[in-house]
Amino acid sequence: MQTDTELSLSDFDYELPPELIAQHPLPDRSASRLLHVTPSGLEDRRFADIAQLLAPGDLLVFNDTRVIKARLLGRKPSGGKVEALVERVLEPTLALALVRTSHRPAPGTTFDFDGVRATVEGRRDDFFLLRFDRDVLEALDAHGHVPLPPYIEHADDAGDVRRYQTVYAAQPGAVAAPTAGLHFTEALLGRLRAKGVESAPLTLHVGAGTFQPVRTERLSDHRMHSERFEVPATTAQAVNAARAAGRRIVAVGTTSLRALESAALASDGHRVAAGKSETSLFITPGFRFSVVDCLLTNFHLPKSTLLMLVSAFAGVERIRSAYAHAIAERYRFFSYGDAMLLGRAR
Repeated sequence: MQTDTELSLSDFDYELPPELIAQHPLPDRSASRLLHVTPSGLEDRRFADIAQLLAPGDLLVFNDTRVIKARLLGRKPSGGKVEALVERVLEPTLALALVRTSHRPAPGTTFDFDGVRATVEGRRDDFFLLRFDRDVLEALDAHGHVPLPPYIEHADDAGDVRRYQTVYAAQPGAVAAPTAGLHFTEALLGRLRAKGVESAPLTLHVGAGTFQPVRTERLSDHRMHSERFEVPATTAQAVNAARAAGRRIVAVGTTSLRALESAALASDGHRVAAGKSETSLFITPGFRFSVVDCLLTNFHLPKSTLLMLVSAFAGVERIRSAYAHAIAERYRFFSYGDAMLLGRAR
């Protein structure tokens, strides 16, 4: 990790009017707004305009993770309430989860989640090991809730099951959506293919750590939770070939960017390596990007690691100006909000 020692957590704070936090998605995915951030200024566009902003030969890299119904609501034997957010499935009946209850549960404690029983087997840092009485993914699909972020104030419903998911989601395992991809429709993807814009998938399962705040003023003291990712061999070949030919790599979302840059660091620092791995890469200003040329992303929370990442990518002052503009122009923020297209600062 490379950081600018002059920057601290407070440098990534900003005031956001609460009414700009999008609580529901727009009826049409691609009807959201797009702030195009260029070296010469800011352009207010519609997301569907991305077909005009991308060129034939550009390579879009998507994260095809699929959000699971990772949130479980239940009771302890005493009758007290308990809530669990499954971070990842380790075995068919064993999961790592954040657990919220009135008292820290000891090993052997059992929970009842709507008829599904889970027993605490131990701890790993902030997470608990839960042994379920049936297949975890089947239990989540039948009894779980869509793990909407804390700033979305309504309970999950049937609409969230469909819309808090990209149209190309394929690999189950995420507890949060790769939100930059939520704007794409099948029709828009078809237009991009017809124009000659190429695409390739990778998988990064967004973990519960994405909701964890940065609690240290010094950025170097913060530790990221590890997340699983996989870069298929065909995607690694497509990325390396595009870079060799001088074509642009466009990461759809911060998750795609982190996976690509992590895969490059795992090899020679330049070429993307195929395979499965884990990443706890914390990208802050000063990080040297070696793969991604453009980033499509939503607007991120104050003091968040993702705001630090986009500031590292496009430049701190440019991001500050873009966010101030977005607030003044009443853009919609966060998961169900609008998007930005960023070029990498040189």
